[in-house]
Amino acid sequence: MNKFAHMSDIHLGAHREPVLQQLELKCFNLAMDKCVELGLDFVLISGDLFHVGIPDLGIVNAAVKKMRELQEAGIRIYAIYGSHDYNPASTSVIDVIETAGLLTNVSKWKELKGKIRLSLFRDPKTGAKLTGLSARKIGLESKHYELLEKRNLEEEEGFKIFAFHSGITELKPPHLSEMETIPISYLPRGFDYYAGGHIHERGVFRLPGYERVVFPGPLFTGYGRDIEVTARGEKRGFYVVSFEDRVKKVEFTQVEGFDGKYVEYDATGKNSMQAAKEIQKELDRLDVSGSVVALKVRGELSGGKTSDISFSGFRSNLTDRGALHVYVNRHALTSKEY
Repeated sequence: MNKFAHMSDIHLGAHREPVLQQLELKCFNLAMDKCVELGLDFVLISGDLFHVGIPDLGIVNAAVKKMRELQEAGIRIYAIYGSHDYNPASTSVIDVIETAGLLTNVSKWKELKGKIRLSLFRDPKTGAKLTGLSARKIGLESKHYELLEKRNLEEEEGFKIFAFHSGITELKPPHLSEMETIPISYLPRGFDYYAGGHIHERGVFRLPGYERVVFPGPLFTGYGRDIEVTARGEKRGFYVVSFEDRVKKVEFTQVEGFDGKYVEYDATGKNSMQAAKEIQKELDRLDVSGSVVALKVRGELSGGKTSDISFSGFRSNLTDRGALHVYVNRHALTSKEY
């Protein structure tokens, strides 16, 4: 039985804080080690391996070392650009790593009579055929999808994987209603597996003509909301796909990112002094040693100002008690007085 890993939105280099940088690299290393442990044939990364097109070279160096271990274990890495690691102005680090022979960008195309024609890359070990369209900044890849020549892709025989880094209109969750997406009809029909990225939520979907559309979600975290969701207990990781001439099984494999503690407080109807005392009381109940703490405070204060609540004091208190990192979300906190 052939097997490959599908992961996306790794966002290496997304965080400035040294603790989060260490955690995101640890998570990436654990995922790569698990691929070796499971004896997979190849890994497919559906965009946003890095958070920017030219990331910190120390982070790149650490990632490259781990990717070389996969190469030495006989596991190939395939990828496409995400909207973050695409660099419109110059060469992306993805190109540099491909030149070094540590991964293959499967989004290779040429323009022919005003249409975009993609090539399919055949994995030498399994015979699987991979292709896809890389992302561009601000959803500009939608123009490429409109010009995509689909007939040659749909007529190609064999086990086929299409990688993409875009939201799908028919699958758009309500809280992402403003996000630019593409209709599923922009993708060629009849592929065995559609390896999605960009959407930071996990799911396996089926649409007419598109048997298996899969989003693994972020491997670690790219944004504050990801920290909140992980701290609440959401599992992070990647999918392992078993296949022969067709997909046999799609299983989610968890990667332990961090131990999280989540506190949500509604300040509606409380004055700033009451709210501060009650938040501190909630935090005092937690054993935060070795944890990443996510604190979300929302609602309208009945009196006082939001600045009366010392969030920096909460951070200091939690850090002194052994918290690795404290993320505070107070965007939805307002004051009637203000």
